[in-house]
Amino acid sequence: MGLKDKINKNNFKRGIVFASKVGDYVENRIGRAIEESSFKAENLPSDPKEMTWYKVPLEKGLSGDGSEYHIYVKKADPDKLCIFLSGGGVAYNEYMAARPVTGGKVAAGLPNYYWNNLRPFTQIMNINVGITDIMSDKNPFKNWSFVVITYATGDFHVGCNDYPYQGEDGSDNILHFHGYVNFLESMKVSKALFPNPKSILIAGNSAGAFAVPALASEIADDYYPKTSNITLFSDSGLLLYKNWRKTARNIWQTKDSIWKSIHGDNITLDWYRALYAKHGDRFRYLYSSSTHDYLLSAYYNDIIRKKYKTDQDVQNEYYHQLIQMVKELKEITPKFGMFIDDWKIPFITMGGTVHTSVREPHFLLFTEQGITMAKWLIDACEGKVYDVGMDLLKQE
Repeated sequence: MGLKDKINKNNFKRGIVFASKVGDYVENRIGRAIEESSFKAENLPSDPKEMTWYKVPLEKGLSGDGSEYHIYVKKADPDKLCIFLSGGGVAYNEYMAARPVTGGKVAAGLPNYYWNNLRPFTQIMNINVGITDIMSDKNPFKNWSFVVITYATGDFHVGCNDYPYQGEDGSDNILHFHGYVNFLESMKVSKALFPNPKSILIAGNSAGAFAVPALASEIADDYYPKTSNITLFSDSGLLLYKNWRKTARNIWQTKDSIWKSIHGDNITLDWYRALYAKHGDRFRYLYSSSTHDYLLSAYYNDIIRKKYKTDQDVQNEYYHQLIQMVKELKEITPKFGMFIDDWKIPFITMGGTVHTSVREPHFLLFTEQGITMAKWLIDACEGKVYDVGMDLLKQE
Protein backbone atom coordinates (compact mmCIF):
# COMPACT_ATOMS: atom_id res chain seq x y z
CA MET A 1 0.00 0.00 0.00
CA GLY A 2 1.38 3.40 -1.01
CA LEU A 3 1.84 6.31 1.36
CA LYS A 4 -1.17 8.16 -0.05
CA ASP A 5 -3.41 5.09 0.40
CA LYS A 6 -2.18 4.66 3.96
CA ILE A 7 -2.92 8.29 4.76
CA ASN A 8 -6.41 8.03 3.23
CA LYS A 9 -7.11 4.82 5.14
CA ASN A 10 -5.99 6.35 8.43
CA ASN A 11 -8.03 9.48 7.77
CA PHE A 12 -11.06 7.30 7.02
CA LYS A 13 -10.62 5.40 10.27
CA ARG A 14 -10.22 8.63 12.22
CA GLY A 15 -13.37 9.96 10.54
CA ILE A 16 -15.35 6.90 11.63
CA VAL A 17 -14.04 7.21 15.19
CA PHE A 18 -14.92 10.91 15.28
CA ALA A 19 -18.42 10.35 13.88
CA SER A 20 -18.97 7.53 16.34
CA LYS A 21 -17.98 9.72 19.29
CA VAL A 22 -20.21 12.54 18.07
CA GLY A 23 -23.15 10.16 17.62
CA ASP A 24 -22.78 8.73 21.12
CA TYR A 25 -22.42 12.24 22.56
CA VAL A 26 -25.61 13.45 20.86
CA GLU A 27 -27.59 10.40 21.99
CA ASN A 28 -26.38 10.78 25.56
CA ARG A 29 -27.20 14.49 25.61
CA ILE A 30 -30.72 13.82 24.35
CA GLY A 31 -31.12 11.05 26.94
CA ARG A 32 -29.99 13.36 29.76
CA ALA A 33 -32.32 16.09 28.51
CA ILE A 34 -35.27 13.71 28.65
CA GLU A 35 -34.33 12.53 32.14
CA GLU A 36 -34.15 16.11 33.39
CA SER A 37 -37.29 17.41 31.67
CA SER A 38 -41.02 17.36 32.34
CA PHE A 39 -41.42 15.06 29.35
CA LYS A 40 -39.88 12.14 31.19
CA ALA A 41 -42.45 9.42 31.80
CA GLU A 42 -42.71 8.71 35.52
CA ASN A 43 -43.48 5.30 36.98
CA LEU A 44 -47.17 4.40 37.06
CA PRO A 45 -48.67 5.56 40.37
CA SER A 46 -51.56 3.92 42.19
CA ASP A 47 -53.89 6.69 41.01
CA PRO A 48 -52.72 7.55 37.46
CA LYS A 49 -54.00 10.65 35.73
CA GLU A 50 -55.70 10.40 32.38
CA MET A 51 -53.91 11.61 29.23
CA THR A 52 -50.51 11.11 30.84
CA TRP A 53 -47.79 8.70 29.76
CA TYR A 54 -46.38 6.46 32.47
CA LYS A 55 -43.61 3.91 32.58
CA VAL A 56 -44.29 0.46 34.03
CA PRO A 57 -41.17 -1.54 34.99
CA LEU A 58 -41.83 -5.28 34.72
CA GLU A 59 -40.10 -7.38 37.35
CA LYS A 60 -39.97 -10.48 35.14
CA GLY A 61 -39.15 -8.49 31.99
CA LEU A 62 -35.66 -8.40 30.54
CA SER A 63 -33.98 -6.42 27.78
CA GLY A 64 -31.58 -8.06 25.38
CA ASP A 65 -28.44 -7.03 27.27
CA GLY A 66 -29.87 -8.19 30.60
CA SER A 67 -30.93 -4.75 31.84
CA GLU A 68 -34.36 -3.79 33.14
CA TYR A 69 -37.41 -3.78 30.92
CA HIS A 70 -40.43 -1.49 31.03
CA ILE A 71 -43.48 -0.58 28.97
CA TYR A 72 -45.48 2.63 28.62
CA VAL A 73 -49.18 3.09 29.31
CA LYS A 74 -51.70 5.91 29.00
CA LYS A 75 -55.17 5.90 30.52
CA ALA A 76 -57.90 7.63 28.52
CA ASP A 77 -61.14 6.28 27.03
CA PRO A 78 -61.54 2.82 28.65
CA ASP A 79 -63.61 1.59 25.70
CA LYS A 80 -60.86 2.20 23.14
CA LEU A 81 -57.52 0.46 23.57
CA CYS A 82 -54.45 0.39 21.35
CA ILE A 83 -51.91 -2.32 22.09
CA PHE A 84 -48.80 -1.19 20.25
CA LEU A 85 -45.90 -3.54 19.52
CA SER A 86 -42.78 -1.44 19.09
CA GLY A 87 -40.10 -1.95 16.49
CA GLY A 88 -36.34 -1.77 16.76
CA GLY A 89 -34.46 -4.14 14.46
CA VAL A 90 -33.70 -7.85 14.49
CA ALA A 91 -30.93 -10.30 15.30
CA TYR A 92 -30.73 -13.92 14.13
CA ASN A 93 -27.02 -14.79 14.24
CA GLU A 94 -23.90 -14.05 16.27
CA TYR A 95 -22.68 -11.31 13.95
CA MET A 96 -25.90 -9.33 14.34
CA ALA A 97 -26.14 -10.04 18.06
CA ALA A 98 -22.71 -8.44 18.52
CA ARG A 99 -23.81 -5.23 16.79
CA PRO A 100 -26.69 -3.55 18.60
CA VAL A 101 -27.72 0.01 17.79
CA THR A 102 -25.84 2.92 19.30
CA GLY A 103 -25.88 6.57 18.34
CA GLY A 104 -22.21 6.30 17.47
CA LYS A 105 -22.65 3.40 15.09
CA VAL A 106 -25.55 5.10 13.35
CA ALA A 107 -23.57 8.31 12.92
CA ALA A 108 -20.50 6.46 11.65
CA GLY A 109 -22.47 4.27 9.25
CA LEU A 110 -21.34 1.08 11.01
CA PRO A 111 -23.51 -2.07 11.11
CA ASN A 112 -26.15 -1.78 13.84
CA TYR A 113 -29.06 -4.20 13.77
CA TYR A 114 -31.25 -3.96 16.86
CA TRP A 115 -31.84 -2.08 20.11
CA ASN A 116 -30.74 -4.18 23.07
CA ASN A 117 -31.85 -2.01 26.00
CA LEU A 118 -34.26 0.75 27.01
CA ARG A 119 -31.98 3.66 27.78
CA PRO A 120 -33.46 7.17 28.25
CA PHE A 121 -33.05 8.00 24.55
CA THR A 122 -35.48 5.25 23.54
CA GLN A 123 -38.40 7.06 25.18
CA ILE A 124 -38.61 9.36 22.13
CA MET A 125 -39.04 6.30 19.90
CA ASN A 126 -41.94 4.93 21.91
CA ILE A 127 -44.27 7.70 23.03
CA ASN A 128 -45.51 11.18 22.15
CA VAL A 129 -45.01 10.79 18.41
CA GLY A 130 -47.40 9.85 15.62
CA ILE A 131 -50.22 7.67 16.89
CA THR A 132 -48.98 8.14 20.49
CA ASP A 133 -48.96 11.94 20.29
CA ILE A 134 -51.15 13.38 23.06
CA MET A 135 -50.53 17.01 22.16
CA SER A 136 -51.87 17.25 18.61
CA ASP A 137 -55.58 17.57 17.95
CA LYS A 138 -54.86 16.11 14.49
CA ASN A 139 -54.34 12.72 16.11
CA PRO A 140 -57.64 10.78 16.06
CA PHE A 141 -56.15 8.31 18.57
CA LYS A 142 -55.32 11.03 21.08
CA ASN A 143 -58.10 9.97 23.44
CA TRP A 144 -57.52 6.23 23.16
CA SER A 145 -55.98 4.26 26.00
CA PHE A 146 -52.58 2.76 25.15
CA VAL A 147 -50.24 -0.04 26.11
CA VAL A 148 -46.92 0.36 24.30
CA ILE A 149 -45.00 -2.92 24.47
CA THR A 150 -41.45 -1.75 24.03
CA TYR A 151 -38.83 -3.75 22.16
CA ALA A 152 -35.21 -4.41 23.04
CA THR A 153 -34.72 -8.10 22.27
CA GLY A 154 -34.22 -8.47 18.50
CA ASP A 155 -36.71 -11.37 18.23
CA PHE A 156 -39.95 -9.84 16.87
CA HIS A 157 -41.45 -10.09 20.41
CA VAL A 158 -41.65 -13.90 20.20
CA GLY A 159 -38.35 -15.22 21.64
CA CYS A 160 -37.78 -17.42 24.68
CA ASN A 161 -34.02 -18.05 24.63
CA ASP A 162 -30.72 -16.94 26.12
CA TYR A 163 -28.35 -16.83 23.17
CA PRO A 164 -24.56 -16.88 23.65
CA TYR A 165 -22.43 -14.83 21.30
CA GLN A 166 -19.00 -13.29 21.10
CA GLY A 167 -18.88 -9.50 21.15
CA GLU A 168 -16.89 -7.35 18.76
CA ASP A 169 -14.18 -7.12 21.42
CA GLY A 170 -14.00 -10.91 21.74
CA SER A 171 -15.87 -11.07 25.05
CA ASP A 172 -18.46 -13.74 25.82
CA ASN A 173 -21.99 -12.36 26.02
CA ILE A 174 -25.63 -13.41 26.20
CA LEU A 175 -28.44 -11.91 24.13
CA HIS A 176 -31.66 -12.46 26.03
CA PHE A 177 -34.29 -13.24 23.41
CA HIS A 178 -37.07 -12.68 25.96
CA GLY A 179 -39.53 -10.86 23.73
CA TYR A 180 -42.33 -13.32 24.36
CA VAL A 181 -41.85 -13.27 28.14
CA ASN A 182 -41.95 -9.47 28.00
CA PHE A 183 -45.12 -9.67 25.92
CA LEU A 184 -46.88 -11.94 28.42
CA GLU A 185 -45.93 -9.70 31.35
CA SER A 186 -47.10 -6.65 29.39
CA MET A 187 -50.47 -8.23 28.71
CA LYS A 188 -51.01 -8.79 32.43
CA VAL A 189 -50.66 -5.04 32.90
CA SER A 190 -52.94 -4.36 29.95
CA LYS A 191 -55.70 -6.59 31.29
CA ALA A 192 -55.46 -5.10 34.80
CA LEU A 193 -55.64 -1.50 33.58
CA PHE A 194 -58.07 -1.99 30.71
CA PRO A 195 -60.25 -5.02 31.45
CA ASN A 196 -63.16 -4.56 29.03
CA PRO A 197 -62.50 -2.35 25.99
CA LYS A 198 -65.15 -2.32 23.29
CA SER A 199 -62.64 -1.60 20.51
CA ILE A 200 -59.02 -2.75 20.22
CA LEU A 201 -56.33 -1.79 17.75
CA ILE A 202 -53.35 -4.16 17.74
CA ALA A 203 -50.68 -2.28 15.83
CA GLY A 204 -46.95 -2.47 15.32
CA ASN A 205 -44.20 -0.84 13.32
CA SER A 206 -41.12 -2.52 11.83
CA ALA A 207 -40.25 -5.47 14.12
CA GLY A 208 -43.60 -4.92 15.80
CA ALA A 209 -45.33 -5.16 12.41
CA PHE A 210 -44.04 -8.73 12.07
CA ALA A 211 -45.25 -9.49 15.58
CA VAL A 212 -48.87 -8.37 15.08
CA PRO A 213 -50.08 -11.52 13.26
CA ALA A 214 -47.92 -13.74 15.47
CA LEU A 215 -49.50 -12.51 18.71
CA ALA A 216 -52.96 -11.21 17.79
CA SER A 217 -54.68 -14.54 18.36
CA GLU A 218 -53.30 -14.80 21.88
CA ILE A 219 -54.28 -11.22 22.72
CA ALA A 220 -57.83 -11.80 21.53
CA ASP A 221 -58.37 -15.31 22.89
CA ASP A 222 -56.56 -15.17 26.22
CA TYR A 223 -57.03 -11.55 27.30
CA TYR A 224 -59.95 -9.98 25.44
CA PRO A 225 -62.29 -12.77 24.27
CA LYS A 226 -65.37 -10.58 24.75
CA THR A 227 -64.10 -7.79 22.48
CA SER A 228 -65.47 -8.27 18.98
CA ASN A 229 -64.27 -5.04 17.38
CA ILE A 230 -60.56 -5.74 16.81
CA THR A 231 -58.40 -4.20 14.09
CA LEU A 232 -54.89 -5.40 13.22
CA PHE A 233 -52.30 -3.15 11.61
CA SER A 234 -48.76 -3.99 10.49
CA ASP A 235 -46.69 -1.01 9.37
CA SER A 236 -43.64 -2.08 7.31
CA GLY A 237 -43.06 -5.78 7.92
CA LEU A 238 -41.44 -7.18 4.77
CA LEU A 239 -38.06 -8.91 4.92
CA LEU A 240 -37.48 -12.03 2.84
CA TYR A 241 -35.18 -14.60 4.47
CA LYS A 242 -35.15 -18.31 3.74
CA ASN A 243 -34.17 -19.29 7.29
CA TRP A 244 -36.99 -17.68 9.28
CA ARG A 245 -38.36 -21.05 10.40
CA LYS A 246 -34.96 -22.22 11.69
CA THR A 247 -34.42 -18.85 13.34
CA ALA A 248 -37.73 -18.96 15.17
CA ARG A 249 -37.31 -22.58 16.23
CA ASN A 250 -33.61 -22.77 17.10
CA ILE A 251 -32.33 -19.28 17.79
CA TRP A 252 -35.32 -17.45 19.24
CA GLN A 253 -36.90 -20.70 20.50
CA THR A 254 -40.47 -19.54 20.06
CA LYS A 255 -43.41 -21.61 21.14
CA ASP A 256 -44.32 -24.35 18.65
CA SER A 257 -47.37 -22.71 17.13
CA ILE A 258 -45.31 -19.69 16.09
CA TRP A 259 -42.42 -21.42 14.34
CA LYS A 260 -44.53 -24.21 12.87
CA SER A 261 -46.66 -21.69 10.97
CA ILE A 262 -43.59 -20.42 9.06
CA HIS A 263 -43.19 -22.17 5.71
CA GLY A 264 -41.40 -19.77 3.37
CA ASP A 265 -39.21 -16.67 3.22
CA ASN A 266 -41.96 -14.16 4.08
CA ILE A 267 -42.59 -14.57 7.80
CA THR A 268 -45.27 -11.86 8.02
CA LEU A 269 -47.25 -13.39 5.18
CA ASP A 270 -47.06 -16.86 6.74
CA TRP A 271 -48.20 -15.57 10.12
CA TYR A 272 -51.14 -13.75 8.55
CA ARG A 273 -52.11 -16.87 6.62
CA ALA A 274 -52.10 -18.92 9.80
CA LEU A 275 -54.05 -16.26 11.67
CA TYR A 276 -56.74 -15.96 9.01
CA ALA A 277 -57.03 -19.75 8.76
CA LYS A 278 -57.85 -19.82 12.47
CA HIS A 279 -59.95 -16.68 12.88
CA GLY A 280 -61.19 -15.66 9.44
CA ASP A 281 -63.05 -12.34 9.53
CA ARG A 282 -63.00 -12.01 13.31
CA PHE A 283 -60.42 -9.23 12.78
CA ARG A 284 -60.01 -6.35 10.37
CA TYR A 285 -56.63 -6.66 8.62
CA LEU A 286 -54.45 -3.73 7.58
CA TYR A 287 -50.97 -3.38 6.09
CA SER A 288 -48.85 -0.40 5.10
CA SER A 289 -45.51 0.20 3.46
CA SER A 290 -43.66 2.79 1.46
CA THR A 291 -42.68 1.68 -2.02
CA HIS A 292 -38.88 1.67 -1.67
CA ASP A 293 -38.29 1.32 2.08
CA TYR A 294 -34.71 2.47 2.63
CA LEU A 295 -34.16 0.52 5.86
CA LEU A 296 -35.83 -2.80 5.10
CA SER A 297 -34.03 -2.80 1.75
CA ALA A 298 -30.73 -2.41 3.64
CA TYR A 299 -31.55 -5.41 5.83
CA TYR A 300 -32.41 -7.43 2.73
CA ASN A 301 -29.17 -6.35 1.08
CA ASP A 302 -27.33 -7.61 4.14
CA ILE A 303 -29.06 -10.98 3.87
CA ILE A 304 -28.36 -11.43 0.17
CA ARG A 305 -25.02 -9.65 -0.32
CA LYS A 306 -23.64 -9.08 3.19
CA LYS A 307 -23.83 -5.33 2.62
CA TYR A 308 -25.81 -3.50 5.25
CA LYS A 309 -26.63 -0.46 3.16
CA THR A 310 -29.29 0.64 0.73
CA ASP A 311 -29.08 1.78 -2.87
CA GLN A 312 -31.39 2.18 -5.84
CA ASP A 313 -30.97 -1.40 -7.03
CA VAL A 314 -31.96 -3.04 -3.75
CA GLN A 315 -34.75 -0.48 -3.24
CA ASN A 316 -36.17 -1.58 -6.59
CA GLU A 317 -35.91 -5.20 -5.45
CA TYR A 318 -37.92 -4.26 -2.37
CA TYR A 319 -40.51 -2.56 -4.59
CA HIS A 320 -41.15 -5.72 -6.59
CA GLN A 321 -41.25 -7.81 -3.41
CA LEU A 322 -43.87 -5.43 -2.04
CA ILE A 323 -46.00 -5.80 -5.15
CA GLN A 324 -45.99 -9.57 -4.67
CA MET A 325 -46.66 -9.35 -0.93
CA VAL A 326 -49.67 -7.06 -1.36
CA LYS A 327 -51.03 -9.45 -3.98
CA GLU A 328 -50.68 -12.41 -1.61
CA LEU A 329 -52.16 -10.54 1.36
CA LYS A 330 -55.17 -9.72 -0.80
CA GLU A 331 -55.41 -13.42 -1.66
CA ILE A 332 -55.72 -14.22 2.05
CA THR A 333 -58.73 -11.92 2.10
CA PRO A 334 -59.68 -9.20 -0.40
CA LYS A 335 -60.80 -7.18 2.64
CA PHE A 336 -57.15 -6.65 3.62
CA GLY A 337 -56.79 -2.84 3.71
CA MET A 338 -53.62 -1.29 2.25
CA PHE A 339 -51.89 2.06 2.66
CA ILE A 340 -49.04 2.45 0.18
CA ASP A 341 -46.99 5.63 -0.02
CA ASP A 342 -43.86 6.97 -1.68
CA TRP A 343 -42.90 9.49 1.00
CA LYS A 344 -39.31 10.65 1.18
CA ILE A 345 -37.41 12.64 3.81
CA PRO A 346 -34.19 14.35 2.66
CA PHE A 347 -30.94 13.08 4.22
CA ILE A 348 -32.77 10.20 5.92
CA THR A 349 -34.29 7.95 3.26
CA MET A 350 -31.11 7.77 1.17
CA GLY A 351 -32.81 7.91 -2.21
CA GLY A 352 -35.52 5.51 -1.08
CA THR A 353 -38.74 6.02 0.85
CA VAL A 354 -39.62 6.12 4.55
CA HIS A 355 -39.43 3.18 6.90
CA THR A 356 -42.68 3.13 8.93
CA SER A 357 -45.04 6.03 9.49
CA VAL A 358 -47.51 5.14 12.24
CA ARG A 359 -45.24 6.38 15.00
CA GLU A 360 -43.65 9.24 13.13
CA PRO A 361 -44.74 12.88 12.73
CA HIS A 362 -45.75 12.23 9.13
CA PHE A 363 -48.48 9.84 10.35
CA LEU A 364 -50.51 13.01 10.94
CA LEU A 365 -49.00 15.29 8.31
CA PHE A 366 -48.20 13.53 5.02
CA THR A 367 -50.95 12.50 2.61
CA GLU A 368 -51.38 9.93 -0.15
CA GLN A 369 -54.31 10.57 -2.48
CA GLY A 370 -55.18 13.43 -0.12
CA ILE A 371 -55.55 11.07 2.88
CA THR A 372 -53.31 10.88 5.95
CA MET A 373 -52.44 7.51 7.39
CA ALA A 374 -54.14 8.66 10.58
CA LYS A 375 -57.42 9.21 8.74
CA TRP A 376 -57.17 5.85 6.95
CA LEU A 377 -56.44 4.01 10.18
CA ILE A 378 -59.20 5.55 12.30
CA ASP A 379 -61.67 4.92 9.48
CA ALA A 380 -60.70 1.25 9.50
CA CYS A 381 -61.10 1.02 13.28
CA GLU A 382 -64.61 2.40 12.80
CA GLY A 383 -65.44 -0.24 10.18
CA LYS A 384 -64.55 1.59 6.95
CA VAL A 385 -61.65 -0.37 5.45
CA TYR A 386 -60.30 0.81 2.10
CA ASP A 387 -57.07 0.99 0.11
CA VAL A 388 -54.84 4.01 -0.43
CA GLY A 389 -51.95 4.32 -2.88
CA MET A 390 -52.42 1.09 -4.82
CA ASP A 391 -51.62 2.90 -8.08
CA LEU A 392 -48.06 3.21 -6.83
CA LEU A 393 -47.66 -0.56 -7.23
CA LYS A 394 -48.10 -0.67 -10.97
CA GLN A 395 -45.29 -2.70 -12.53
CA GLU A 396 -42.53 -0.59 -14.01
